[in-house]
Amino acid sequence: MALLFPAVGFVCSADAEEAFRTDGSDDEKLPWFEIQPGKFPPPGSAHYFAGELIEQDHVRRTGEIRVSRTDQQRRSHWDLPIGFRLLPFGSLKYHGAPAALCDIPIGTHLHGWYYVKDKDEEIPTIFYNRKSLESDFTKAYRLLDDFSYYDEQKKLFQVEAIDLEAMKLTLRGVQAESGEAEESTFDVELTPATRVFQGKQFATLQDVKPGQKILYNLTWATLYGIGRCTDLWLDEESRELARQRQLEQHRLHIKYRGAPGWIDEVDNQKRIVTVTLFDNVDPHLLEDFKVNVAAQTVVAEPTLQSYDQVNDRKPGPIVAVREVEKAPGSSGIQIQVQPQLLLEGFRPGRIVRIFPSGWPLVTIPQEETLWPERD
Repeated sequence: MALLFPAVGFVCSADAEEAFRTDGSDDEKLPWFEIQPGKFPPPGSAHYFAGELIEQDHVRRTGEIRVSRTDQQRRSHWDLPIGFRLLPFGSLKYHGAPAALCDIPIGTHLHGWYYVKDKDEEIPTIFYNRKSLESDFTKAYRLLDDFSYYDEQKKLFQVEAIDLEAMKLTLRGVQAESGEAEESTFDVELTPATRVFQGKQFATLQDVKPGQKILYNLTWATLYGIGRCTDLWLDEESRELARQRQLEQHRLHIKYRGAPGWIDEVDNQKRIVTVTLFDNVDPHLLEDFKVNVAAQTVVAEPTLQSYDQVNDRKPGPIVAVREVEKAPGSSGIQIQVQPQLLLEGFRPGRIVRIFPSGWPLVTIPQEETLWPERD
């Protein structure tokens, strides 16, 4: 990597003095931060809430979340859905590793960070003109399943008791590194369909014993208690296997579609396009971006869809790889490529996907592309 240098163009979107509301602030009169085109948001500016994935269009990176119940809601707000679309730099994690929306099953309970909708965006009401308290937050920045959410916090859950007649599992939160345990316990519901993993194999509910430190995934969260358990990982070996399996799935997905980023600057005379890569890609893959390595650059849209990546690609070497200041959504890696021809889509603020040498550039399933046009 070259020296750290000040980022050019579209990097961070908020001045130090700009005031906006956050989850940690008490001033409800402040506005929530609004995403600016082609700019990364400042740290801590997203709004958190959890819910269950009830609908998805993985090609366009959109879906619906049934928002979990909270003490802030009235009964009329319970269980109402909101639509979301992932930001171009929006990321997902599943089983502790980066993921695509198609990797996450319907019914998965997700922890999410969102930004407010566009001012002219209309939010539909349902069920006698009701809408969720979170209905204004339609731009998804990060979505994590329970496994990933607690894995990032280095938190596990110690089994205190299991009742196979009542199908209840009693758990206590524990810090994985210090072993510090929380005072309170809680129950999650088990079902005959709950998947149990131990070591390199499937296990059964009979293998769940007090004292084990586990991770779980939930569905039907907050409908009837904490939620219904879909998956249990009883030991670190099974959890690491889940992480590695999902990580390899993610790497395969990205290599066949290109690493996404947006254009910061274009030097028309020298045909140099400066791109900041997003952080929704495994950092190990970004190590393939090196100076003098051949690359193929493909125009994409905010959904990260390309048109016809095989025929639209423009070859040219990577002429610089630099570290820039990291921001939410930014990998902190900025590259410069020199394609043989500058396309209309090679403009500041536009999205591209880049394939360094060694990545397969083949025709992907047609339903994922923007060409030919479909109704």
